[in-house]
Amino acid sequence: MAQVTANSGTLAQESSSGGFVRLLSHLCFAGGFLSIFASIAVWMLYTPTEPGLGERAAIFIGLWAPTFFALSDRLDRYVTSRAR
Repeated sequence: MAQVTANSGTLAQESSSGGFVRLLSHLCFAGGFLSIFASIAVWMLYTPTEPGLGERAAIFIGLWAPTFFALSDRLDRYVTSRAR
């Protein structure tokens, strides 16, 4: 049975495969692409009375992508280092 422990303020899955953390890494990776597509969709579909509002919202959503990709990479590196 896997145990979840607090380690330096973060939760880590104590298992040989790092299944939970690996899953979280994949979800963050997918979230990065979802953020890009959502940004494009908001930019294309937003038609308010103030035209700059849609652009600002799209930029804000698009800025999440690098954060999700960085989290995905860091979590993947964590799982890889724990497997050694």
